[in-house]
Amino acid sequence: MKHITSRDNPLYKELKHLATSSQARRKAGRTLLDGVHLCQAWLELRGAPPQCIVSEGALHNPEVEAIVRRCEELHAHVTALPDALYNAVTQVEHGVGLMFLVDTPVRAIDGALSQSAVLLDNLQDPGNVGSILRSAAAAGIRQVYCSAGTAFCWSPKVLRAAMGAHFVLEIFENVDLAELVKASKVAVLATSGYATQRLYDIDLRQPVAWLMGHEGQGVADDLLALATHQVVIPHLGQIESLNVAACAAVCFFEQLRQNQA
Repeated sequence: MKHITSRDNPLYKELKHLATSSQARRKAGRTLLDGVHLCQAWLELRGAPPQCIVSEGALHNPEVEAIVRRCEELHAHVTALPDALYNAVTQVEHGVGLMFLVDTPVRAIDGALSQSAVLLDNLQDPGNVGSILRSAAAAGIRQVYCSAGTAFCWSPKVLRAAMGAHFVLEIFENVDLAELVKASKVAVLATSGYATQRLYDIDLRQPVAWLMGHEGQGVADDLLALATHQVVIPHLGQIESLNVAACAAVCFFEQLRQNQA
């Protein structure tokens, strides 16, 4: 285990930069997994991280100690920071003092859509994006395609909201969704509060691509026009529409329900 005590250390400077700048994360192709749950999920699903970062005060925490020991068994680099330096990097309030520095996967699209997928058009809120990734993984959907205007999937806030879903999904970013939809071999279902076709009237017993739009404006008009179906989730009460993450969960699990019936 290596110990860093200086703010001028190159690794520490990189950690600070990645923790505070989405542009830096995109440019470097690296991000931080902050907290025990995300680090455990990475170890179980991806193996050794390039770097394990731990605060000195957390070294006696049994959960943290077990993860650090596993990292050392896998020959990962482990670095300890004084609590003051660590706390200046972490984005988690009252966290346990553990994070991984990992490389973010870059995937190229290989062929037309042929399995169930999620298409995210200009979603801005990291919490919504992370919740959708989590619901998709839980419903057995494996591919997620994001437009250039969608929140960066590997940002700390999206990672925390997704709770490890990233590590079982294939995530594609900066995608031209119009071209993807045009070439799709499966039906593309766009959610819209103005649609007349109800979600529950659609046959979902085959792969479909779910197209979800911006929190305020919804799916862009040009994409709506390309979709196979525009669907609405019927609801009661005075609320105009569901939150996009809630909408996505209802859609995914209706598809799962139909396929398990």
